[in-house]
Amino acid sequence: MNVGIIGSGTMGSGIAQVAATAGCKVKLYDTNQAALDKAKASLEKILLRLIEKGRMDTEEKNRIQSNISYVDSLKDLGDSNLTIEAIIENLEIKKKVFSELESYVADDCIIASNTSSLSIASIAASLQKPERCVGIHFFNPAPLMKLVEVIPAIQTSKEVLEKAIQTIKDWKKVVAVAKDTPGFIVNRVARPFYGEALRIYEEGIADFATIDHSLKSVGGFRMGPFELMDFIGNDVNYTVTETVFTAFYFDPRYKPAFTQKRFAEAGYLGRKSGKGYYDYSEGAVKPEPKEDKDVAEQICNRVLVMLINEAADALFLNIASAEDIDNAMTKGVNYPKGLLAWADEKGIDWCVTKLDDLYNEYHEDRYRCSPLLRKMNQSGMRFY
Repeated sequence: MNVGIIGSGTMGSGIAQVAATAGCKVKLYDTNQAALDKAKASLEKILLRLIEKGRMDTEEKNRIQSNISYVDSLKDLGDSNLTIEAIIENLEIKKKVFSELESYVADDCIIASNTSSLSIASIAASLQKPERCVGIHFFNPAPLMKLVEVIPAIQTSKEVLEKAIQTIKDWKKVVAVAKDTPGFIVNRVARPFYGEALRIYEEGIADFATIDHSLKSVGGFRMGPFELMDFIGNDVNYTVTETVFTAFYFDPRYKPAFTQKRFAEAGYLGRKSGKGYYDYSEGAVKPEPKEDKDVAEQICNRVLVMLINEAADALFLNIASAEDIDNAMTKGVNYPKGLLAWADEKGIDWCVTKLDDLYNEYHEDRYRCSPLLRKMNQSGMRFY
């Protein structure tokens, strides 16, 4: 298979590595020659590190590298069977690129976007043959993260969807099929991990370090929400939250936090700027969390039940199957358990009671219980 990748940044380069490893002939396109040179050097460094760790030999490294060519003209992608765009999250720019690309590729070439939150239907509408368009959303770093969300637009043909799913499975990835709604599965369901943590901080219940410690020690999450926001970048995370909030017609469940907005405005972006919720400068000492088991459980349970509620609502609205929702969260963002399986473990009645307690305390629509959870509680049902 000939694969064209548009954009040689971290994500585009990672997807190119995945496809090349699977034996595809890949052309990595960028308008910036310096960016292409950087991508090539970065891949060399990554593969050498894998050899050092004993995960591959020199022959394998050379095979992968020989499968990738670096091009600076969109016309060079003309022989592609599949193209995946991984450029800036700007709808108009993506549509412009897709419209031009279509004039170079064959009629049966699948044109895919790696967008994390933009409408696939809108992107597809820029094409003469919109039925060939599909969302194929990888997670960073693409070579390591097992999950790929595949998102058909309302225009996407059944054949294109099936071919996209099979291709990604052939690349040794786990596929979760999602409806074309804002944030798809992961970026929708994960919003409370950040939003509720920020709300807890703004209410003065605990500081950043204590909230992070609570989610890790009680919930088993690998990173706390503030550590993760610093890793992602406060500018990026805030923009995704704002995009989802706007796209859902300002549903209060997705309301952004002023704390994160101010941190982004101040340039406190996290690791990449040297300062975020934590200080990453040389010699900086990370603050110690306050050790209080009751507070830690209270914090973790509040964030967890909001995550479960979001996952349940995604199932209620047919965004994806229960299995795909749980796979998405464990394999896309490394959650310790699938949220719907976690709901079964905690008890559906526990979930409904916790949410109703929060709603009664705040009287905000943010804390409304999913109709699915309430219905399941009344009938004694479980997710699995």
